[in-house]
Amino acid sequence: MGSLSEAWNRAKRMNKRRRELGLRASLQGIFIAIRTRLNPAQPEPAEWWVRPPDVDHPLKFRLRGSSDMLVFDQIFMDDGYLRLCGLKDVSLILDLGANTGISAAYFLSNFPKARVVAVEPDSDNLKLCKANLAPYGDRVLLLHGAVWDECTTLRLIKGKMEWGTEVAKPVEGTVGDVQAWDMQHLIEMGGGGTVDLLKIDIECAERMLFGNPPLEWLPRVRNLCIELHNAECEEVFFRAMADFDYELENGVDCIICWNIRQKAPPPTPKCADTPTRGEE
Repeated sequence: MGSLSEAWNRAKRMNKRRRELGLRASLQGIFIAIRTRLNPAQPEPAEWWVRPPDVDHPLKFRLRGSSDMLVFDQIFMDDGYLRLCGLKDVSLILDLGANTGISAAYFLSNFPKARVVAVEPDSDNLKLCKANLAPYGDRVLLLHGAVWDECTTLRLIKGKMEWGTEVAKPVEGTVGDVQAWDMQHLIEMGGGGTVDLLKIDIECAERMLFGNPPLEWLPRVRNLCIELHNAECEEVFFRAMADFDYELENGVDCIICWNIRQKAPPPTPKCADTPTRGEE
């Protein structure tokens, strides 16, 4: 029974991928898979251009074991950001940990009046991100760097897969590899004002971003979507959010905080009336 259920789920997933990719791209993908299996000595192509129906322009994905197709599945197959599409009056989006620009392209396509500030520290990811976001023109500000709790330089730590690149403080006596900005600077580079959607996937650097509350920039954020990478990150995040009210929702590999607003200050206790001389 279990194997039958697994086969049915695989079939449904394959059918959904076919719908997301379209017939031509689906057949191309099947051809690549069959050719690679029949002739292992001939590697699959290094890259693949495809246009899912949820974006306005084709996207380039790396193959050969890249994490790019895992990102594809997360966003398009698992509808990772579908719930966010119901937001209204979206003008400014910050995409922190933009990877290859797939999430930014999704946001730009679904919020046609929005501008995106996309931040990515890995230079290899950045090249692909630039290619994927080029059709959106000046609606995108693409920054090679990272977000931190201060403006500084950081060292890059490559992960086993492309989506796992981390940043950290440089070893003493060395300089960093990439520029990092604090949130106030990133918001100002985006034009200032309110951040309607803040997307954060920064491989544990959320510990630094949310680690020293109160955070002066947080009242400027309406909604956020964050991937918390371990228990410590989760503890730091929710401690920083303690002074705010919001509606919490579990998403696909992330949590969403809707309608963020500062809590009203507690009422000031009234002093007891001072008795008059006659009442003493």
